[in-house]
Formats: sequence, structure tokens, C-alpha cells
Amino acid sequence: MTAARAAVEILKREGVTNAFGVPGAAINPFYKALKESGGVDHTLARHVEGASHMAEGYTRAKAGNIGVCIGTSGPAGTDMITGLYSAIGDSIPILCITGQAPTDKLHKEDFQAVDIASIAKPVAKKATTVLEAAQVPGVFAEAFHLMRSGRPGPVLIDLPIDVQLTEIEFDPETYEPLPVYKPAATRAQIEKAIKFLVESERPLIIAGGGIINADATDLLVEFAEITNTPVVPTLMGWGAIPDDHELNAGMVGQQTGHRYGNATFLESDFVLGIGNRWANRHTGYKLDVYREGRKFVHVDVEPTQIGKIFAPDYGITSDAKAALQLFVEVAKELKAKGELPDRSAWVASHLERKATLQRRTHFDNIPIKPQRVYEEMNKAFGRDARYVSTIGLSQIAAAQMLHVYKPRHWINCGQAGPLGWTIPAALGAAKADPETPVVALSGDYDFQFLIEELAVGAQHKIPYVHVLVNNAYLGLIRQAQIALDINFEVNLEFENINAPELGVYGVDHIKVAEGLGCKAVRVTDPSQLGEALEHAKKLAEEHQVPVVVEAILERITNIAMSKTADISDVTEFEEIATEPGHAPTAILPLKA
Repeated sequence: MTAARAAVEILKREGVTNAFGVPGAAINPFYKALKESGGVDHTLARHVEGASHMAEGYTRAKAGNIGVCIGTSGPAGTDMITGLYSAIGDSIPILCITGQAPTDKLHKEDFQAVDIASIAKPVAKKATTVLEAAQVPGVFAEAFHLMRSGRPGPVLIDLPIDVQLTEIEFDPETYEPLPVYKPAATRAQIEKAIKFLVESERPLIIAGGGIINADATDLLVEFAEITNTPVVPTLMGWGAIPDDHELNAGMVGQQTGHRYGNATFLESDFVLGIGNRWANRHTGYKLDVYREGRKFVHVDVEPTQIGKIFAPDYGITSDAKAALQLFVEVAKELKAKGELPDRSAWVASHLERKATLQRRTHFDNIPIKPQRVYEEMNKAFGRDARYVSTIGLSQIAAAQMLHVYKPRHWINCGQAGPLGWTIPAALGAAKADPETPVVALSGDYDFQFLIEELAVGAQHKIPYVHVLVNNAYLGLIRQAQIALDINFEVNLEFENINAPELGVYGVDHIKVAEGLGCKAVRVTDPSQLGEALEHAKKLAEEHQVPVVVEAILERITNIAMSKTADISDVTEFEEIATEPGHAPTAILPLKA
């Protein structure tokens, strides 16, 4: 069989059932093999970067998935670089496959010939241009081994067209995936780590995305319950413990943190981080504030991650699931012997902060205040929604105000944060798990990047609801510019001659979405948000296409965050509510 056919047969035997991509001349032999072999459903993207983000969303939505994206030579590979960067930053395994010019033309500046392997190496676990056809099976087997072993991440394989077409000897029936390597903590290491917890008075567990990647959220909750230790999920670990669980202490951070989460963290004296990387959106840049007065134990699958941001008091290299299995085992033994301390007072204090240190969400203003959008989303979508978002003021506000109850129900590009990520990632997530309702969230600028991918949802019947909050501004950048006393090149307003009713809001997203084969509704009154969201769910189910709900927001709303990148100094711009979703009974003094 051809080397291209061998590659497709390996994909199937490694569990691949879906791929996303755009064909082209240099990758057509691979597409021929894909068609003739069968068994791998292909979704045609409109942009190869979009295909890479679809592969990410597909991987993130379901345990065990590995998303695959395919493109031709030259610009298709360079288009995938943002997807690779996003995937490696968040420890997400995706396989990028590119076509390439013939091997004898690689040094002759052939059309669309570029050294994509060298370009991709900084953002992939491995990037290889295969020069010998007989190596194709080994390179693909190694790719899946690398993606699944240690810290998960992406791999790029570049296939010259002559390599794809070469006949090789390969027996797919006897193919076996390579063993996966995951480091595991020892009993002695866990006993030492848990000693720190037992000796502390106000401990916290930081639950990172590695716990979700390891499919270990049940073990996390069990360990927290045995030891009665509050849990702070990171942005990537959100959903590892339900938001309404008694031991969920809220998120911590300079942007995507809760008031009660930051307050509880600053009261703690010991922190056990599992599967997290101490990202600066969580810690803030003032590490002295974050670290002062508390000890740290760090558990991570990647040995070089321990000590990268700061040196913990103790570090353990381990897969999160392997570590949590031992944490649960040791904790149970300590509890049986009566050697776990009483944490009831510490838990009660965190619950008091959680009940009182809330941000107000209920506003009746027209134009709509963004806080009200998230309040209505919580009501409309409930416990089962899978939210997808990337970066921007909309995502930061969502992290502060939405509620997530299950693992893999918050899909967020945490490290790279590329605009345009949301639409294709939502399509990939919806493709991976059609039974779970997907709700995407974008500001107007994120929405306008890669907007053409909405047509993919229409063509391939991939329904989801996309909440678009529109203030005709680059809101997060505008807010960041306040510190520099400027408001420059962040304003998207213009008078649309074809839609004068929009005023300065410019782009008619409804017409664009409908032109791409989707359904869309616009809301200008907050009292109509709930009805619009319910209507969107029905439209998505009825027509099996993406449905956009555009909320026209007030032009300027500052969202709570730290201007000094200090988690102890977060500026609150609106009144504080004593109960979620209710007007405050007492207004706390706001910082200038």
C-alpha cells in the first residue's frame, strides 16, 4: 500500500474517527487514502487555522480524543502554527498533518515549499518532515506515543507528495500502538506531601487542567472531601469540582478570579497544586504577594515545570491521576486512624466569603450591561452546558460570573488566547460530543476573526448556540490602555450604510451569520435576553446549525481586575452584591 494509506490505517488504529482540514495539491494523495480507506469522518474547514482549532475543541471535549487537522504545503502549515501554539500552551494533543513539495525539490524554492518542521518545532512536542516513505508508520506511531505521554501536546508530521505516493510494506492488522509513558508518584512522596497538608491550619488545593487531562476529577473531589480541604480550580481546571460544591472555593487571579476566591487564598497557609503551572493570570505578577505566608507542594506530570515559576517547598513529578489515587489511599488511612485535623472552621470561613463576596449581575440598563448577559446565560443553560471561549473582556467576565459544574464543560484557550479561536473550537467540541449542548461566547472582535467557519457548522449540520456580546470595542485592550491614559485604535464603531438602525455598532453580524447559512437574533433589552436564549436553543435543535444571539451592550464597561497584576489589589468597578444575582444590601467602598 502507499505510505499515505499506511498513515490513514494507523490513524484508525490509534482511535481517530474524525479529522478537520482543507485539501490541496500536495496533500491530495493522503485525501485519496482517507476516502478509499473509510472510517475517518472529515469536516471541511474554510481556513486551515480554523481546522487546527476545531481539532483542539474536539480533543478538549472528550477524554481520550486526539483531534487531527490536515492541510496542504506552504501556507497551510504556517496557518496551523497558531493552533499548535494554543495546543502546546494548554497541554492539548492534536496531530497536524501537512503536505509538502517533492523531496527532490525541497532545496529549490519550489511552489509552496517551506521548512514547516523547523517553523513548528518551538510549538510542538515534535515536528518532522518524513524523507523516507518506509519511515511513515514509525513516525505516526511515535507521534501518538508522544502526544499521550508525559505532558500532552501537539505533533506535526509533514509528508512530501512523493513520499505519500511511494508503495511500502505495511501490515495494518498487526499494528499496535506504542506504550504510553506517564510518570507516577511513589507512596513515600505522597506521604511527605500530605504531611504538609496535615500540619497546616488553612490548606487549599489548586486544581489545574492536568487533572482534567488525566480524567481524575472524581479522585480530586474524593480527596478534598476526605480531608475537608477547599479547592481552587484554575481557569484550565474549571469544572474539576462543581461550582456549587461546598469545597469549591472559587477561582483565584488578577483577572479571572472571584472576590471570595482571592480572599480565601490570601488567608491560606498551605497550597497543594496538582496539574497546574502557576500561570500569571492565576498568580498575578507579584509572586511575593502570592507566596507570602504559605508553603507550596507542586505535583505535575512535566518535571521541568516544577520550579519554573517559583521553587515549591516540595515537588513531585507525576501524572495527576496516579498522584490522586495515592493521595486518596493515604488520606483514607489517616482518617481511619483519626489523624486528619478538623477543618470545619476553615471551611465555614470560606463558605461565608463565598456567600457574601459576590459581584452584582442584575442590571436593567439599556444598552445592556454585560453582567446581565451572564446571569441570563446561567439561567438558560443550567448545569449541562459546555462553554467555549478564548480571550477578551467577555471571557474574563464569563470566568467571574458563569457557573461550571462538570469537567470539560469549560473549554478555554488559556495560554495563547488567539482571537477567532472560539467559533472553530466550538464546532470541534460539538462534533466530539453532539449530546452535550455547546454554548460559545465571543466579543465582537473575536467573533469577526475566522467568522467564515460558521459556514462549516451550516454545511456539516453542527448545531450550537453562540452568544455574541457586542460593544464595538476591543474592550480588554481599551481597559488596559487606561493605565497609559490613552484610548487608541481600539474603537470599532462606524455608521454602516446598509444597516443605519445599528448606529455606531457597525458590523451587521445578523446578516453575516445568516449569509453563512446560520440563524441569528439580536437583543437590545435585557428583559428579552432569557427568551432569546431559549429561542436560540430551539432554533439550533430544529435547523441543526449554529445560532448566534447578539446582545448589544453599553459601549464601555470596566470589568473587575487588578491594574497592578496583584491578586490582593483587584479594582471593583460596579456595586457588590451580597447574594448572586441580587442588588446589594450594602455597597462596599470601591477602589479608585
